[in-house]
Amino acid sequence: MAYGTRVSFDAIRELDFGDISGTYAPLGTPFGDHVRLLSLNNSTDQQLYISFDGVTDHLRMPANSFKLFDLSANKVRDDGLFIAVGTQIYVREVSTSVTAGSVWAEAMAATGGK
Repeated sequence: MAYGTRVSFDAIRELDFGDISGTYAPLGTPFGDHVRLLSLNNSTDQQLYISFDGVTDHLRMPANSFKLFDLSANKVRDDGLFIAVGTQIYVREVSTSVTAGSVWAEAMAATGGK
């Protein structure tokens, strides 16, 4: 029996509270594969904006929260939605300075084979 996909875990991308300001900061490196599952975690004491282009506020995350995006976990290799290769995540504070915690992203991609 052949299986069309298997999971590939990407390295965690993390920013400590001291690296978060009112200006967008990159969260790790751009994605090297098409992301199928993405978890964004905010353990800071403030709300954060998340951007996928470094200009536009795409997501707003409350303090001590997380968001989980299951874009295409149950699809075959080339089906479903994906976050594109090369996409960079950016983070900035909403209005109040962050004084504790961190923000991080965990991503999973699908690769071929058994």
